[in-house]
Amino acid sequence: MHLFTTPRLVRARITLLTLGCLCFAAIARARAQAAAADHITVVGQELPSAYGAPPAFSRTRFAPITTAYVLPPGSVLAATIYDGDVFRKGIPANSFTQEIEVGLPYRFGVAIEAELEHYNGITQGRSVSLEARYALADWNKIPLNPTLFAEYKFGTGRILRDEALNQPDEEEGMPAPDTALRRLSLGGHSHHVRKQDAADDEASQPDLPDAVEGRLLLSQDFGEHLEWAMNLFFEQETGGDRGREWGFAQSIVAPLNRAETFTAGVEMQYLEFSDKGIRDEPEQRFVIGPTIGWKPARWCRLDVSELFGCTPDSERA
Repeated sequence: MHLFTTPRLVRARITLLTLGCLCFAAIARARAQAAAADHITVVGQELPSAYGAPPAFSRTRFAPITTAYVLPPGSVLAATIYDGDVFRKGIPANSFTQEIEVGLPYRFGVAIEAELEHYNGITQGRSVSLEARYALADWNKIPLNPTLFAEYKFGTGRILRDEALNQPDEEEGMPAPDTALRRLSLGGHSHHVRKQDAADDEASQPDLPDAVEGRLLLSQDFGEHLEWAMNLFFEQETGGDRGREWGFAQSIVAPLNRAETFTAGVEMQYLEFSDKGIRDEPEQRFVIGPTIGWKPARWCRLDVSELFGCTPDSERA
């Protein structure tokens, strides 16, 4: 049997072979693109996880008044915190805290904080703190994911106001005798007198003492719908009037969208304060209020809380 080929048949075979090659290449390319897309979908993650923890608990600063768990190894957190207190008596107080934290292997973390205080027209560096924390296990290996926290606070400024909020103030506003005499003698130079009085008042204030603090950090997520953190704390000054604080703070928030760029919830704090002058009659402070969070980028987050005092010893807001 003889097979005859014609130019038309040759062109047809070449055309079919070319189409087959193109189809094979297209299918292979489509499969490669699908595999690449699947790969991105599976492993893509907004934030690195700290030992299996969700993103909200992998950045330690859970909410304005609570922290949780530890950072992933090699991660760095920088946070700026503003705290404004409006008291039932006296003028408001403002403070700014800058924190830098580093995640270490084996569920350890270390941090340094510097606090700046502004009160009654005086701005000063209030304290510098060294912190360390250790998570007892990987995430969800132990209920409530307990984490140990220790801090040593170096007082770097002066005591501008009494930490006890309800001290008797029968003589408040009365100048010292030598100050009153100087004001009467200088008469019209009141502006210079006020500046000198402010400098004298600042210089006469005692130095802030150092303090040590320990905390137990607890945190848990509930079905990806609620996220909760609680801090149990105890702080003791090492000098001065040996002020002492103990209590708890807790926050519960709910993501408002799947990406968790918006959150809303409630925060509260109970604190009992005493010093050597009021050790038998400590002040009991309880504040509570709403908190909201907004994360415009994966490296940035803004949290705002408005807490209201519920006891006579508490700040007004």
